[in-house]
Amino acid sequence: MSSEITWAFAHPSERAEATAGPEVLDRISLRDHVVTVEIGAFQAERGTMQRICFNVVVEVAPQGQLDDDVDRILSYDKVTEAIAHELAAERLNLLETLAQRVADRILMEPQALRVFVRIEKLDRGPGALGVEIVRARKSADIPRGDDDRPHPEVIYLSNAAIASGHLKGWIDQLEAGHRPTILCVGAAQVPAPQAAHPLAQRRIDLLAIEQNAWVLAARDPRCVVVNSRTELDWSMRQGQISVWAPSKIVLDAVDGPSAQPRDALELVLWFARHMQAADVLVIGESLPDVADLPVRAMAADQPVL
Repeated sequence: MSSEITWAFAHPSERAEATAGPEVLDRISLRDHVVTVEIGAFQAERGTMQRICFNVVVEVAPQGQLDDDVDRILSYDKVTEAIAHELAAERLNLLETLAQRVADRILMEPQALRVFVRIEKLDRGPGALGVEIVRARKSADIPRGDDDRPHPEVIYLSNAAIASGHLKGWIDQLEAGHRPTILCVGAAQVPAPQAAHPLAQRRIDLLAIEQNAWVLAARDPRCVVVNSRTELDWSMRQGQISVWAPSKIVLDAVDGPSAQPRDALELVLWFARHMQAADVLVIGESLPDVADLPVRAMAADQPVL
């Protein structure tokens, strides 16, 4: 028991050694790598930067004769790049999620067989609060990179388009086309509550858009309201037509939109870029002046997409 307690608080390299199997593996490690980020599930952690510390150990198969060739080894840079990539992808609430994503990205490297990831918050109390995970590659694992994500058609529906008698016909066409599709809306044409604090108002305005997303979903059961990138990716792969609820992605974005929620179409264009959309269709509003996206517009009384 005393050994197990010692391992629990030891550096991941010692835990890796203590839990090693009969196969001899090499290890590379990253110790006390401190990064300042915004992370956390509590409201007090929103808009606040805090230090988190990474300790990572990666077990790799011995590479034999290296000939002093850097291309034959797993570079330490791959570990720090995995951390930087996941921190830049979106704002996260949980250290557990971050640890899982860092481990998954490291295991995409062909040399990596098992990885230990320990992450600690340094500023949330008198001590370090953290989580440690261990993940191993399975023989059947096929690493999936970001390039495998679908590139959807993003469709912005004005309030006139949501109320249009052609809505069902449009959904029929989208369903028959089998393209990854995400529908987006703005707020309904009703006054939203007003708050003196800009961050509070931003949340109110985002929620107003989500209310209208549910109005659209109620008009056709094939429209499913979705709020996370993970579920959007899954929905597109399943051929599901999603309706974007923006709060989570907007608030969790590391490099968030400059557009305010009241500028719904500008917010949707930011989302299309974020999702690396193949194209954008605007129904019921004037075509915006956009140079970096393939965008087209149509009237809300037009039956064919």
